[in-house]
Amino acid sequence: MFSLALALAVAGAGVVYAREIAAADLPAVVARAAPQVLVLGEVHDNPGHHLNQAAAVAALAPRALVFEMLSPEQAAKVTPELIADPARLAEVLDWAKSGWPEFSLYAPIFAAAPGARIVGAALPRDQVRRAMAEPLAEVFGPGAADYGLDRAYAPDLQAQLEAESQADHCNALPPDLLPGMVAAQRLRDAAFARAALGALEDTGGPVAVITGTGHARADRAVPAMIRAARPGVRVATLGQLEAGPGEVVGPDQPFDWWIVTPPTARPDPCAAFQ
Repeated sequence: MFSLALALAVAGAGVVYAREIAAADLPAVVARAAPQVLVLGEVHDNPGHHLNQAAAVAALAPRALVFEMLSPEQAAKVTPELIADPARLAEVLDWAKSGWPEFSLYAPIFAAAPGARIVGAALPRDQVRRAMAEPLAEVFGPGAADYGLDRAYAPDLQAQLEAESQADHCNALPPDLLPGMVAAQRLRDAAFARAALGALEDTGGPVAVITGTGHARADRAVPAMIRAARPGVRVATLGQLEAGPGEVVGPDQPFDWWIVTPPTARPDPCAAFQ
């Protein structure tokens, strides 16, 4: 069983893990740690988080960039010439119809490693929907056991994740949808881990993964699945969290490092459920 306490007790090259860091210190921390795979979490619409990711990418100098936001077909269209022309790249990727925040937030990440191979990790929507009703191992296909998809979560963890999913959706989901929501998240975690390991094998690394902070959790998400499938790979993970005035972020977070920022201005996400 993966042990978060054990994994985060490991220090490399004088770097202390499992701690909050300042954004200004991130490039030095990344450079000193020199992971083979760096999983960079974000709150998707927070511009500062993307600038932090870009700084980490520049410090890592990855040979491959894996994006949650891109399909393999989209990633195959990206060239250094397009990276130098963000408006054109957004057009080629049909980003305006993607449902992600505006491309200008992500452009600095591409620009931080213009020669890196771009890898799309997004799964087809119909495959994700299948995960909500069919066995995960069958939906994922070969290698599912490497990522633990052939085994059910422990009942207490399953209940915890269903409660988190309900809270993330403003407590508006029918309870019978919750197991499927958890399964879909787990499938995507495994897909992102598989894409990162494929990129590492193809390029020799290092590899940076751009994803939501929930997928960057070291205890059960992409980093944990990478470690389960390939225990010898050096993985590091950054979580980016938001906290408003008076809010306190606890000292025990499921990341190697985390950065706490003010929340970005956004409409009430629960308004659509009212």
